[in-house]
Amino acid sequence: MQGVERGDRELLDAEALVGHLVPAGSMFAFLAGHRRNLFPDGEFEDLFPSGKGRPSIPASVMASILVLQTLHDLSDRETAEAARCDLRWKVATGMALDDKGFDPSTLVYWRKRLATSGRPHRINDAVRTVVEETGILRGRRKRAVDSTILADAVATQDTITQLISAIRRVDRQVPGAAGQIAKVCTGHDYSRPDKPRIDWDDPAARDALVSALVNDANALVAALADTELEGDAEFALALLALVAGQDVEPAEGSDGTDGRWRIARKVAPDRVVSTVDPDARHTRKSPENRRDGYRAHVAAEPETGIVTDEKVTTAAGTENSDPAVAEEFLDAEDGKRAWYGDSAYGTGDLRGGIDDAGHEAVIKPKPLRAPVEGGFTVDDFTVDEQAGTVTCPNDITRPISRTRVATFGALCRACSLRAQCTTSKTGRKIVLHPRDDLLRQARRDWADKPELRESYRTFRPNVERVISQIASRGGRRLKLRYLGTGKNNAWLKRRTAALNLRNLIGRGLTHAAGAWTLAT
Repeated sequence: MQGVERGDRELLDAEALVGHLVPAGSMFAFLAGHRRNLFPDGEFEDLFPSGKGRPSIPASVMASILVLQTLHDLSDRETAEAARCDLRWKVATGMALDDKGFDPSTLVYWRKRLATSGRPHRINDAVRTVVEETGILRGRRKRAVDSTILADAVATQDTITQLISAIRRVDRQVPGAAGQIAKVCTGHDYSRPDKPRIDWDDPAARDALVSALVNDANALVAALADTELEGDAEFALALLALVAGQDVEPAEGSDGTDGRWRIARKVAPDRVVSTVDPDARHTRKSPENRRDGYRAHVAAEPETGIVTDEKVTTAAGTENSDPAVAEEFLDAEDGKRAWYGDSAYGTGDLRGGIDDAGHEAVIKPKPLRAPVEGGFTVDDFTVDEQAGTVTCPNDITRPISRTRVATFGALCRACSLRAQCTTSKTGRKIVLHPRDDLLRQARRDWADKPELRESYRTFRPNVERVISQIASRGGRRLKLRYLGTGKNNAWLKRRTAALNLRNLIGRGLTHAAGAWTLAT
């Protein structure tokens, strides 16, 4: 059953005895005075539908603890210790000085109850309600978008470790798999989690081991192919099939049918980096900055730093790209906005979505690359959408195909400007995006309107400060503590809620006469 806070204070109430030691204007002092207004018991009643059993920790207390945990980036064990030993935490949560706190597993229990409820992000929703009531965003039409890579909570596994781990997972989760492993898997003793003992400096020995493990994996998948599976068992077998193919290729001189394999000389697209957390991915924010983990996307009001939307996705796949998620943020907004983003957001699809919704795009255009250094770019070609043609710098006109391609082909052979246009033997080809008109206009506006560039330089960088607050603490880059997109997305929701709340507290947030107001 749900526990509720008592109206009277205990004899050793921390706030009454040492509350004066907690700095005014801090998160601890705010929660001490307003946690029940921010997280009323009625908002959490559905988590405990039964009126039986021992009362839970009061919702206002646990929600405050989850906010503090996420804000300070503590593990469950560190959080339980802070609630037991740190006077600030006791004051913030209304505990007595001699309160022994709770077991760390209580935090897991609460997060699981929230995740499986109809409103899994109600802590974030509560803070958003406060933001709305204060009116801090009223009349502010700007939104800035950005993303960052957050390191996952697991170690990246090499191919051999993944194959062994995936087979062991099938053994644990698929009914009847143990017998099939004993029957068809002969390349390794899969009762042991460690790597096989071979001469790792010998390429032939490594390839022989890879071949044996891949053949075992394929044989096990084939042996269980007709088994009716669901849930974790079905996922375990699918994961084995995936890791058996993502990192290997036929050995030299093999066509893949003779059972000889080797580690592929390239990284597979959308590669699973760990069987412990199959959602984690290889990614990079730049050619020099390669990481493994998840991508955290954020939309914020740049003048106040208030986060208006957020989402954690896997770090690979076009559906998880910066512009794709920004379109989701765009669809969630009411009213017209000016959207600020760097060149990663300068796609035709996102510009089209912004234009169709009547918003304004203040997005740095993607730089154009010419096939020949210093030569003609696509902007040197004239596009006539009504006529359905493209005209090159030498006044040669070609039709636009149904797939929006203009091919100059053989006409380039005798062209006097060929050396400035293309090095292709088959001539120049222009591929047009469906929203090519918006892309061209954006590049013209960026060049011709200094006020647009000035607005970008003034407001867009502010979202980088928000990203820094989300992704780091005390100068240290945060590392995710959870497995899977869902749990890490829930963490990001709590993180942005805590940061928004801290932002508002710094502006004098208080609750009086039943309403949330700001001093400034």
